[in-house]
Amino acid sequence: MELRPKIISGPCSAESREQLLQTAEQLSAGEIDYFRAGIWKPRTRPGAFEGSSYSALPWMLEVKEKYGFKICTEVAHPDHVEAVLKNGFDMVWIGARSTANPFTVQEIAESLKGVDIPVMIKNPTNPDMKLWIGAVERMLNHGLRDISVIHRGFSVYEKHLYRNNPNWQIALDLKRELPSIPLLCDPSHIAGRRHLIYDIAQKAMDLRYDGLMIETHCRPDSALTDKNQQITPSELFDILSQLKLRDRREFMDDRLKDFREELSDIDQDLIDLLKKRMDISEQIGSYKKDLNMVIFQKSIWENAFKQNVKSALKSDLSEDFASELFKIIHQESIVKQSNIFLNSDDEN
Repeated sequence: MELRPKIISGPCSAESREQLLQTAEQLSAGEIDYFRAGIWKPRTRPGAFEGSSYSALPWMLEVKEKYGFKICTEVAHPDHVEAVLKNGFDMVWIGARSTANPFTVQEIAESLKGVDIPVMIKNPTNPDMKLWIGAVERMLNHGLRDISVIHRGFSVYEKHLYRNNPNWQIALDLKRELPSIPLLCDPSHIAGRRHLIYDIAQKAMDLRYDGLMIETHCRPDSALTDKNQQITPSELFDILSQLKLRDRREFMDDRLKDFREELSDIDQDLIDLLKKRMDISEQIGSYKKDLNMVIFQKSIWENAFKQNVKSALKSDLSEDFASELFKIIHQESIVKQSNIFLNSDDEN
């Protein structure tokens, strides 16, 4: 089956005129729909490279004029919108941090009112589908009609296989809620590592996504931002050449594999949480010993036990399962605290 998703590619950030032109020249050997580069880069902490700002606007225009690419960048403020509109950009996107803030989205929507330009909206950093849909609705309410959404994964505290947890179901649920809105995938930000990009891109095709945004750089290993998730243009074309539209039977085994990987990630999260809980139990044991308190305090345990089981029932867990689970956890906590007392006695 012929495969022709929309392809948006280019470097994570606009670092220099030379870097943009070299990347664009290499991308001109294939076929992409938009050349992307971040001009303003929102960084978690100050001091990191935050983009070339307004000085990068003419570089992007040169890419457009020299290679014929449509160009796009991220906007996070009305001033950004004004600048890109004045400079003839063909599309803009709203980043994950901005989508997470309705005030920011509202300001951008107001600045775009009356403008006929495609707008892409990345999912918010947190797994909140309503927040994502709300950003789309704010654009629609201001007369924008050429809107698409980009699934770039969701931030998690504990990192495992991916930089951002894909949570595919959230994107698919959004597609069901908004069937007319094109859904694209950003494998670069989900993966965080270039060797995972192909598998994520193929999965997006299996799930019938409408396009891909993949970061490319003429020299990825020397990139000033997100170097581990960027690939060369030739690597991009190699990945695209391998993608195919598989029928449902072909990728069902992969879906089961995904479910198992997700379960493994959740199991690791459970282990990490239990470790943190037992660490606190040991601290409580040391505190009780210093104050010469008894380890087991029946009334406190019973109240906590009832509350935990009640919360578990609200989350559709069975009473028997919840009861056994919290009894086992409590027993292990008692063991941890008892060891604190025994070890201290041995030292004396």
